[in-house]
Amino acid sequence: MSPSESESNKTERRRRLRWWPAAVIGIAAVVALTWIWSAEVSQEATRTIRTALVLIVSLLLLTLWWLLASGLSWKAKGLGLAAVVLFGFLLRSMVSYEGVDGNLVPILSWSWTSRTVPDIPGSASGPHTVTVAGAETDFPQFLGPSRDARLPGPRLATDWTQHPPEQLWKQPIGLGWSSFAIAGELAVTQEQRGSRQLVVAYELRSGKVVWVHTDQATFHSALGGDGPRATPTISREGRVYTLSPRGLLNCLELETGKLLWQRNIETENAAGGMRWGRSSSPLLVDDLVVVNPGGSPHRSLAAYRQLGGELVWIAGNAVSSYSSPTLLTLLDRPQIVMVNQQMVTAHSPDDGSVLWEQAFPSGQPHCSQPVAIADDLVLVSSGYGIGSKLFRISAGEDGKYRSETVWESRGLKTKFTNTVLHKGSIYGLDEGILVCLDPETGRRRWKRGRYGHGQLLLVGDLLLITSEQGEVALVEANPERYKEVARFPALEGITWNTPALSGDLLLVRNHQEAAAFKLPVLQ
Repeated sequence: MSPSESESNKTERRRRLRWWPAAVIGIAAVVALTWIWSAEVSQEATRTIRTALVLIVSLLLLTLWWLLASGLSWKAKGLGLAAVVLFGFLLRSMVSYEGVDGNLVPILSWSWTSRTVPDIPGSASGPHTVTVAGAETDFPQFLGPSRDARLPGPRLATDWTQHPPEQLWKQPIGLGWSSFAIAGELAVTQEQRGSRQLVVAYELRSGKVVWVHTDQATFHSALGGDGPRATPTISREGRVYTLSPRGLLNCLELETGKLLWQRNIETENAAGGMRWGRSSSPLLVDDLVVVNPGGSPHRSLAAYRQLGGELVWIAGNAVSSYSSPTLLTLLDRPQIVMVNQQMVTAHSPDDGSVLWEQAFPSGQPHCSQPVAIADDLVLVSSGYGIGSKLFRISAGEDGKYRSETVWESRGLKTKFTNTVLHKGSIYGLDEGILVCLDPETGRRRWKRGRYGHGQLLLVGDLLLITSEQGEVALVEANPERYKEVARFPALEGITWNTPALSGDLLLVRNHQEAAAFKLPVLQ
């Protein structure tokens, strides 16, 4: 062999791909991912974050291997790296980022199939007469008439194979996680279209737009999604109260959408903006509308006059989270209970004074509503690995209220959803899986059925669940066993909005479409 041939062979060997380091990196990544997806975690989002870290580290290590240890010539390395970068740009132009689901898994779509937010809808011509006074089937606020996600009826039929729900209408809608409030034949919700946020009233049975109120405002969150979060509240006197992500509190005429008054609870109360947008739905108590500015001393909870918008009282020092104020009767006294960022507080409706408070700390948002388990017991729950707590409320001889923790449990961790009480059992979605909990002990009775970070209502003895994937399901509210009795696909896309049920008419929506269905009922 000549010297030149020997040198050529040596050069060829040096430039031969040294693949084993890449194989080691790949095997290590597979082992790490297997452990991540088999290990027990307190919240499913942890798996997503750990998976992303493994993929990022693996990509960096593979890049270093390619540049420093692959054994190829610099020309080959450069061409390979250029090909990867070119592929990345091509993929980026073909794929659109739509957000994340409740477990932080990215939602992607082909660029040519991505939706565009519809234009601001036009209103129907002429006035629209509605029934606003005390209809039994009205769903006038967040989570229903009593703000507890419980409805006595109707008696829903469960054979959706022979008698499926009838779709009355389905259409595109603006961005947002607001839900519908229903009064008479009007369904009102909040949306974001373009550079404006809207309050829109639709005909309940046709989906036609009756009126639109517009505010020049937007809210954007890359992880949490765009648009309003809160749900309108409709009074018996025919007024609509809404709260925007940036703190605009509106009072509108239900029949026409005319603006009666407006306040900005952020600027007026020196409250800073909230990272995920204000999601607290206004609460009506007597002649007051109650909201939570939060974030400033003595300005945790505020009450305005329903009729004219005048500030009546403001009190409390707790920093707001993402729950809504709820009126509960505890120890025979009405109390406005609020789940804040670090504590649960109860306020007097008369002047806002704090009656009792209990620590409920978290570095993450609280979204779920408090539930009265008994005259002296309050259940709160949260996601992000926090779990549930049961508080006992008592009144001393001095007339002051006290609270103590009865139990703490990680058996029910509600992230975006709420819990319902039914015949001595608590039902809720624990990191996307339905759970029945014993309120006396905090122990699970069962955990079955995957619905993602959806929402639920109790209708009679049935749980009506909207899954995170846009399906509607019926599950027996039975502490002895889990049994899903019906299911059908209702919407496309991530669905975090709570459903609204008026009689046998079900309204559902998400950030891209809304629909109305007539559910079969038992005679």
